[in-house]
Amino acid sequence: MRSVLVTGGAGFIGSNFVRHLVSTTDVSVTVLDKMTYAASRESIADLPADRCRLVVGDIVDSELVDELVGSHDAVVHFAAESHNDNSLDDPSPFVQTNLVGTFTLLEAVRKHDVRFHHISTDEVYGDLELDDPTRFTEATAYEPSSPYSSTKAGSDLLVRAWVRSFGVRATISNCSNNYGPYQHVEKFIPRQITQLIDGLRPRLYGDGLNVRDWIHVEDHSSAVLTILTTGQIGQTYLIGADGEKNNLDVVTTLLGIFGRDADDFDHVTDRPGHDRRYAIDSSKLRTELGWTPQFGDFETGLADTVQWYRDHESWWRPAKAATESKYAAQGQ
Repeated sequence: MRSVLVTGGAGFIGSNFVRHLVSTTDVSVTVLDKMTYAASRESIADLPADRCRLVVGDIVDSELVDELVGSHDAVVHFAAESHNDNSLDDPSPFVQTNLVGTFTLLEAVRKHDVRFHHISTDEVYGDLELDDPTRFTEATAYEPSSPYSSTKAGSDLLVRAWVRSFGVRATISNCSNNYGPYQHVEKFIPRQITQLIDGLRPRLYGDGLNVRDWIHVEDHSSAVLTILTTGQIGQTYLIGADGEKNNLDVVTTLLGIFGRDADDFDHVTDRPGHDRRYAIDSSKLRTELGWTPQFGDFETGLADTVQWYRDHESWWRPAKAATESKYAAQGQ
Protein backbone atom coordinates (compact mmCIF):
# COMPACT_ATOMS: atom_id res chain seq x y z
CA MET A 1 0.00 0.00 0.00
CA ARG A 2 1.79 3.08 -1.29
CA SER A 3 -1.02 5.61 -1.69
CA VAL A 4 -4.25 6.24 0.22
CA LEU A 5 -7.21 8.45 -0.69
CA VAL A 6 -8.87 9.88 2.42
CA THR A 7 -12.30 11.41 1.91
CA GLY A 8 -13.20 14.11 4.43
CA GLY A 9 -9.54 14.32 5.38
CA ALA A 10 -9.74 18.01 6.30
CA GLY A 11 -12.42 17.42 8.92
CA PHE A 12 -11.88 16.60 12.58
CA ILE A 13 -11.42 12.82 12.60
CA GLY A 14 -10.23 12.63 9.01
CA SER A 15 -7.44 15.17 9.47
CA ASN A 16 -6.23 13.40 12.59
CA PHE A 17 -6.13 10.13 10.65
CA VAL A 18 -4.17 11.79 7.84
CA ARG A 19 -1.68 13.12 10.37
CA HIS A 20 -1.44 9.62 11.88
CA LEU A 21 -0.78 8.07 8.46
CA VAL A 22 1.95 10.58 7.67
CA SER A 23 3.66 10.16 11.04
CA THR A 24 3.52 6.36 11.30
CA THR A 25 3.79 5.10 7.68
CA ASP A 26 5.54 6.04 4.46
CA VAL A 27 2.40 6.13 2.28
CA SER A 28 1.42 9.19 0.28
CA VAL A 29 -2.01 10.64 1.06
CA THR A 30 -4.54 12.47 -1.08
CA VAL A 31 -7.31 14.25 0.78
CA LEU A 32 -10.62 14.71 -1.03
CA ASP A 33 -12.75 17.20 0.87
CA LYS A 34 -15.68 19.43 -0.05
CA MET A 35 -14.39 21.99 2.48
CA THR A 36 -17.69 22.66 4.21
CA TYR A 37 -17.79 24.71 7.41
CA ALA A 38 -16.58 21.68 9.42
CA ALA A 39 -13.36 21.28 7.40
CA SER A 40 -10.16 23.26 7.81
CA ARG A 41 -7.15 23.58 5.52
CA GLU A 42 -5.10 24.50 8.57
CA SER A 43 -5.69 21.04 10.05
CA ILE A 44 -3.33 19.51 7.48
CA ALA A 45 -1.47 22.58 6.16
CA ASP A 46 1.78 21.80 8.02
CA LEU A 47 2.13 18.30 6.54
CA PRO A 48 4.87 17.79 3.90
CA ALA A 49 3.63 18.55 0.39
CA ASP A 50 5.29 15.41 -0.98
CA ARG A 51 3.32 13.26 1.47
CA CYS A 52 -0.08 14.95 1.51
CA ARG A 53 -2.07 16.86 -1.09
CA LEU A 54 -5.55 18.35 -0.89
CA VAL A 55 -8.12 18.05 -3.66
CA VAL A 56 -11.20 20.20 -3.11
CA GLY A 57 -14.22 18.35 -4.43
CA ASP A 58 -17.43 16.50 -3.67
CA ILE A 59 -17.70 12.73 -3.24
CA VAL A 60 -20.90 12.77 -5.29
CA ASP A 61 -18.84 13.93 -8.32
CA SER A 62 -18.49 10.56 -10.05
CA GLU A 63 -15.95 11.73 -12.64
CA LEU A 64 -13.60 13.19 -10.04
CA VAL A 65 -14.03 10.24 -7.69
CA ASP A 66 -13.33 7.75 -10.48
CA GLU A 67 -10.13 9.57 -11.45
CA LEU A 68 -8.83 9.71 -7.87
CA VAL A 69 -9.80 6.20 -6.82
CA GLY A 70 -8.16 4.74 -9.92
CA SER A 71 -4.76 6.14 -8.93
CA HIS A 72 -4.72 4.95 -5.29
CA ASP A 73 -4.21 1.64 -3.52
CA ALA A 74 -6.84 2.21 -0.82
CA VAL A 75 -9.70 4.54 0.10
CA VAL A 76 -10.59 5.47 3.68
CA HIS A 77 -14.01 7.10 3.69
CA PHE A 78 -14.51 9.64 6.49
CA ALA A 79 -16.52 12.21 4.52
CA ALA A 80 -19.98 12.67 6.04
CA GLU A 81 -22.51 15.17 7.18
CA SER A 82 -22.45 14.36 10.88
CA HIS A 83 -24.15 16.97 13.06
CA ASN A 84 -27.44 15.73 14.50
CA ASP A 85 -28.95 19.18 15.03
CA ASN A 86 -28.22 20.13 11.42
CA SER A 87 -29.84 16.93 10.17
CA LEU A 88 -33.03 17.81 12.01
CA ASP A 89 -33.04 21.26 10.44
CA ASP A 90 -32.36 20.06 6.86
CA PRO A 91 -31.88 16.35 6.12
CA SER A 92 -31.16 16.76 2.40
CA PRO A 93 -27.35 17.26 2.59
CA PHE A 94 -27.15 14.14 4.74
CA VAL A 95 -28.92 12.05 2.10
CA GLN A 96 -26.66 13.41 -0.64
CA THR A 97 -23.31 13.06 1.11
CA ASN A 98 -23.86 10.02 3.30
CA LEU A 99 -25.88 7.91 0.85
CA VAL A 100 -25.21 9.16 -2.69
CA GLY A 101 -21.58 9.95 -1.88
CA THR A 102 -20.93 6.50 -0.46
CA PHE A 103 -22.62 4.90 -3.48
CA THR A 104 -20.38 6.94 -5.80
CA LEU A 105 -17.24 5.78 -3.99
CA LEU A 106 -18.37 2.16 -3.94
CA GLU A 107 -18.90 2.16 -7.70
CA ALA A 108 -15.40 3.58 -8.20
CA VAL A 109 -13.65 1.07 -5.93
CA ARG A 110 -15.67 -1.69 -7.57
CA LYS A 111 -14.49 -0.59 -11.01
CA HIS A 112 -10.83 -0.27 -10.05
CA ASP A 113 -10.70 -3.09 -7.44
CA VAL A 114 -9.36 -0.77 -4.73
CA ARG A 115 -9.37 -1.60 -1.00
CA PHE A 116 -12.10 0.38 0.80
CA HIS A 117 -12.63 1.16 4.47
CA HIS A 118 -15.84 2.84 5.54
CA ILE A 119 -16.02 4.96 8.71
CA SER A 120 -19.34 4.84 10.54
CA THR A 121 -20.78 5.62 13.96
CA ASP A 122 -22.28 3.86 16.95
CA GLU A 123 -25.36 6.06 16.50
CA VAL A 124 -26.66 3.64 13.85
CA TYR A 125 -27.62 1.32 16.74
CA GLY A 126 -29.93 3.84 18.38
CA ASP A 127 -29.50 4.18 22.13
CA LEU A 128 -29.51 2.16 25.35
CA GLU A 129 -31.28 2.72 28.64
CA LEU A 130 -29.10 4.25 31.34
CA ASP A 131 -29.46 1.16 33.53
CA ASP A 132 -28.94 -1.35 30.70
CA PRO A 133 -25.76 -3.38 31.38
CA THR A 134 -25.32 -4.31 27.70
CA ARG A 135 -23.16 -2.58 25.11
CA PHE A 136 -23.31 -2.40 21.32
CA THR A 137 -21.62 -5.24 19.45
CA GLU A 138 -21.18 -6.00 15.76
CA ALA A 139 -24.38 -8.11 16.01
CA THR A 140 -26.56 -5.32 17.44
CA ALA A 141 -29.56 -4.50 15.24
CA TYR A 142 -29.66 -1.06 13.63
CA GLU A 143 -32.18 1.36 15.10
CA PRO A 144 -31.18 4.91 14.07
CA SER A 145 -33.13 7.82 15.51
CA SER A 146 -32.18 10.87 13.39
CA PRO A 147 -31.68 11.77 9.72
CA TYR A 148 -27.93 11.73 10.42
CA SER A 149 -27.77 8.27 11.97
CA SER A 150 -30.28 6.81 9.51
CA THR A 151 -28.24 7.94 6.51
CA LYS A 152 -25.08 6.53 8.10
CA ALA A 153 -26.93 3.25 8.69
CA GLY A 154 -27.95 3.27 5.04
CA SER A 155 -24.37 3.85 3.92
CA ASP A 156 -23.20 0.90 6.03
CA LEU A 157 -25.79 -1.32 4.34
CA LEU A 158 -24.61 -0.15 0.91
CA VAL A 159 -21.06 -1.20 1.76
CA ARG A 160 -22.21 -4.62 2.96
CA ALA A 161 -24.25 -5.13 -0.21
CA TRP A 162 -21.35 -4.15 -2.51
CA VAL A 163 -19.09 -6.62 -0.67
CA ARG A 164 -21.57 -9.45 -1.06
CA SER A 165 -22.93 -8.66 -4.52
CA PHE A 166 -19.82 -7.37 -6.29
CA GLY A 167 -16.86 -8.60 -4.25
CA VAL A 168 -15.71 -5.13 -3.19
CA ARG A 169 -12.78 -5.41 -0.78
CA ALA A 170 -14.27 -3.41 2.06
CA THR A 171 -14.40 -3.24 5.84
CA ILE A 172 -16.54 -1.08 8.16
CA SER A 173 -15.84 0.44 11.56
CA ASN A 174 -18.40 1.97 13.91
CA CYS A 175 -16.83 4.23 16.49
CA SER A 176 -17.97 5.93 19.66
CA ASN A 177 -17.75 9.69 20.30
CA ASN A 178 -14.35 11.20 19.54
CA TYR A 179 -12.58 14.08 21.25
CA GLY A 180 -9.21 15.72 20.70
CA PRO A 181 -7.45 18.33 18.52
CA TYR A 182 -9.03 20.02 15.50
CA GLN A 183 -12.67 19.40 16.49
CA HIS A 184 -15.12 22.14 15.48
CA VAL A 185 -16.41 24.33 18.31
CA GLU A 186 -20.02 23.33 17.60
CA LYS A 187 -19.32 19.90 19.12
CA PHE A 188 -19.95 19.22 22.80
CA ILE A 189 -16.45 19.01 24.30
CA PRO A 190 -14.74 21.83 22.33
CA ARG A 191 -17.77 24.03 22.91
CA GLN A 192 -17.39 23.63 26.68
CA ILE A 193 -13.61 24.07 26.52
CA THR A 194 -13.81 27.28 24.52
CA GLN A 195 -16.54 28.64 26.80
CA LEU A 196 -14.23 28.07 29.76
CA ILE A 197 -11.23 29.59 28.00
CA ASP A 198 -13.35 32.71 27.51
CA GLY A 199 -14.25 32.74 31.21
CA LEU A 200 -17.87 31.82 30.51
CA ARG A 201 -20.09 29.08 31.89
CA PRO A 202 -20.39 25.74 30.07
CA ARG A 203 -23.76 24.76 28.60
CA LEU A 204 -25.35 21.42 29.52
CA TYR A 205 -28.18 19.83 27.51
CA GLY A 206 -31.23 18.90 29.61
CA ASP A 207 -30.45 16.94 32.78
CA GLY A 208 -26.91 16.13 31.60
CA LEU A 209 -27.34 12.38 32.17
CA ASN A 210 -26.98 11.36 28.52
CA VAL A 211 -24.06 8.92 28.33
CA ARG A 212 -21.46 8.80 25.56
CA ASP A 213 -18.57 6.38 25.15
CA TRP A 214 -15.61 8.73 24.61
CA ILE A 215 -12.45 7.86 22.69
CA HIS A 216 -9.44 10.06 21.91
CA VAL A 217 -9.20 10.69 18.18
CA GLU A 218 -5.63 9.37 18.07
CA ASP A 219 -6.90 6.01 19.31
CA HIS A 220 -9.57 6.03 16.62
CA SER A 221 -6.87 6.71 14.02
CA SER A 222 -4.68 3.83 15.15
CA ALA A 223 -7.67 1.49 15.15
CA VAL A 224 -8.64 2.44 11.58
CA LEU A 225 -5.09 1.86 10.34
CA THR A 226 -5.06 -1.53 12.07
CA ILE A 227 -8.33 -2.51 10.35
CA LEU A 228 -7.14 -1.18 6.99
CA THR A 229 -3.95 -3.25 7.10
CA THR A 230 -5.03 -6.43 8.92
CA GLY A 231 -8.85 -6.46 9.03
CA GLN A 232 -10.80 -9.25 7.35
CA ILE A 233 -12.66 -8.22 4.20
CA GLY A 234 -16.41 -7.97 4.71
CA GLN A 235 -16.14 -7.58 8.47
CA THR A 236 -17.37 -4.81 10.76
CA TYR A 237 -15.32 -3.75 13.78
CA LEU A 238 -16.53 -1.59 16.66
CA ILE A 239 -13.98 0.94 17.97
CA GLY A 240 -14.20 2.07 21.59
CA ALA A 241 -12.00 2.76 24.61
CA ASP A 242 -14.35 1.96 27.51
CA GLY A 243 -14.88 5.67 28.11
CA GLU A 244 -18.52 5.87 29.18
CA LYS A 245 -19.24 9.25 30.78
CA ASN A 246 -22.44 11.22 31.09
CA ASN A 247 -22.42 14.83 29.93
CA LEU A 248 -22.57 16.12 33.49
CA ASP A 249 -19.40 14.19 34.35
CA VAL A 250 -17.64 15.66 31.30
CA VAL A 251 -18.61 19.22 32.24
CA THR A 252 -17.61 18.85 35.90
CA THR A 253 -14.29 17.27 34.88
CA LEU A 254 -13.60 20.24 32.61
CA LEU A 255 -14.58 22.67 35.37
CA GLY A 256 -12.06 20.94 37.63
CA ILE A 257 -9.31 21.25 35.02
CA PHE A 258 -10.02 25.00 34.86
CA GLY A 259 -10.17 25.32 38.67
CA ARG A 260 -13.86 26.22 38.63
CA ASP A 261 -16.65 25.07 40.96
CA ALA A 262 -18.45 21.87 39.94
CA ASP A 263 -21.84 23.64 39.66
CA ASP A 264 -20.56 26.59 37.58
CA PHE A 265 -22.57 25.76 34.44
CA ASP A 266 -25.93 26.53 32.81
CA HIS A 267 -28.66 24.10 31.79
CA VAL A 268 -29.98 24.67 28.26
CA THR A 269 -32.84 23.18 26.25
CA ASP A 270 -32.30 19.55 25.35
CA ARG A 271 -32.14 18.81 21.65
CA PRO A 272 -34.97 16.86 19.97
CA GLY A 273 -34.57 13.09 19.91
CA HIS A 274 -31.43 13.20 22.05
CA ASP A 275 -30.22 9.58 22.40
CA ARG A 276 -29.83 8.52 26.02
CA ARG A 277 -26.78 6.26 26.08
CA TYR A 278 -24.17 4.79 23.73
CA ALA A 279 -21.74 2.07 24.78
CA ILE A 280 -19.26 0.14 22.63
CA ASP A 281 -17.93 -3.39 23.06
CA SER A 282 -14.67 -3.38 21.09
CA SER A 283 -13.53 -6.86 22.13
CA LYS A 284 -13.59 -8.21 18.54
CA LEU A 285 -11.13 -5.53 17.40
CA ARG A 286 -8.90 -6.13 20.41
CA THR A 287 -8.87 -9.94 20.35
CA GLU A 288 -8.81 -10.56 16.59
CA LEU A 289 -6.54 -7.69 15.48
CA GLY A 290 -4.61 -6.99 18.68
CA TRP A 291 -5.52 -3.30 18.93
CA THR A 292 -5.49 -1.45 22.26
CA PRO A 293 -6.17 2.24 23.05
CA GLN A 294 -3.30 4.39 24.29
CA PHE A 295 -5.44 7.05 26.00
CA GLY A 296 -7.04 4.86 28.63
CA ASP A 297 -7.48 7.66 31.16
CA PHE A 298 -10.24 10.05 30.05
CA GLU A 299 -9.27 12.90 32.38
CA THR A 300 -5.68 12.90 31.12
CA GLY A 301 -6.84 12.90 27.51
CA LEU A 302 -9.26 15.70 28.28
CA ALA A 303 -6.54 17.80 29.93
CA ASP A 304 -4.32 17.32 26.86
CA THR A 305 -7.22 18.43 24.66
CA VAL A 306 -7.79 21.54 26.79
CA GLN A 307 -4.13 22.46 26.38
CA TRP A 308 -4.38 22.04 22.61
CA TYR A 309 -7.29 24.49 22.44
CA ARG A 310 -5.40 26.93 24.65
CA ASP A 311 -2.42 26.71 22.31
CA HIS A 312 -4.42 26.95 19.05
CA GLU A 313 -6.87 29.76 19.65
CA SER A 314 -6.24 31.13 16.16
CA TRP A 315 -7.61 27.86 14.76
CA TRP A 316 -10.97 27.85 16.55
CA ARG A 317 -11.63 31.51 17.34
CA PRO A 318 -13.01 32.53 13.87
CA ALA A 319 -15.90 30.04 14.19
CA LYS A 320 -16.80 30.63 17.82
CA ALA A 321 -19.09 33.68 17.64
CA ALA A 322 -21.18 32.34 14.76
CA THR A 323 -21.56 28.98 16.47
CA GLU A 324 -22.77 30.51 19.73
CA SER A 325 -25.17 32.77 17.85
CA LYS A 326 -26.73 29.76 16.16
CA TYR A 327 -27.09 27.91 19.45
CA ALA A 328 -28.58 30.97 21.15
CA ALA A 329 -31.29 31.12 18.48
CA GLN A 330 -32.18 27.51 19.38
CA GLY A 331 -32.28 28.22 23.11
CA GLN A 332 -29.13 26.16 23.60
